Amino acid sequence: MRIYFTFEPRPDLREPLLAEFPQVDFIFESGLTNEELQKADVLVTYGEDLTNENIQQATELKWIFVASAGIEKMPAQAIMERGILVSNVRGIHKTPMAESMLAHILAIKRALPWMYEQQKNSEWSKKGKQTELRDSTALILGPGAIGSEVGRLLQAFGVTTIGCNRSGNEAANMDKMISFAQLKDALPGADIVISVLPKTQETTHLLKKEHFEAMKNSAIFMNFGRGNLVDENVLIQAIEAGEFGYAVLDVFEEEPLASDNPLWTFPNVIVSPHVSSHSSHYVERSLEIFKPSLEKWLKGDMNLENVMELSRGY
Repeated sequence: MRIYFTFEPRPDLREPLLAEFPQVDFIFESGLTNEELQKADVLVTYGEDLTNENIQQATELKWIFVASAGIEKMPAQAIMERGILVSNVRGIHKTPMAESMLAHILAIKRALPWMYEQQKNSEWSKKGKQTELRDSTALILGPGAIGSEVGRLLQAFGVTTIGCNRSGNEAANMDKMISFAQLKDALPGADIVISVLPKTQETTHLLKKEHFEAMKNSAIFMNFGRGNLVDENVLIQAIEAGEFGYAVLDVFEEEPLASDNPLWTFPNVIVSPHVSSHSSHYVERSLEIFKPSLEKWLKGDMNLENVMELSRGY
């Protein structure tokens, strides 16, 4: 059994892995080479380094473990045609991303961006518009692992949580659930609108002009899922029209965001450069998901955690 990592875990994480699985040949490299890929039975990767050509050359490959939640940059069709199993680290981002979202919400509610500007100008002022988070309503698009975790934290602050997904089926830490079809009707009652939706055909430009028009002009809009959620021109027009109060954007249709993009210039927009999931515990948590799956794999059990349906995009 040959397992090829296209990144190098820290020694304190790598050494226990080697000790727990002495029957496995582990290869650790920074980046992907075809020479090693052709010999690998299992590939551990962040997913952005694979091409159709790689998959054709990886004749021994049977399982790809993706140390990331998103797979939109992977050659899905080629992988499906080869019948290669793919699993990922779904749920790993819930702690850092939920904390990031809560930090932004509290900062806006308690006027911290305004305070920072006052400090830069050495200006003593008590005119900041501070509000409370308590008794707000948050509409969470995509109440999966991440959405449910931010829902749990918001509920602890006395926030009513409404989850929104394709089916409207029940999700953890949501006081109420609605389907995509009911989204427009729910928006006028939301003080905070958070998206953590994955990138699929169904979620592409899900939010349209009429959705922003339906929002409270004081609402906080947050996109922490994928940039395909809304056409950027529609979003910019909504900001210019004052359809909502604040936007916090961690993802964009094209990344990195161009330096001349208007989104940098709006005083009520926070640009987060797709860093909300970053954490010093990332690789450690990835291996905590990988190791139990590897134990199953070595026993011939294909019922691994977080097996993905590539045809659906998640």
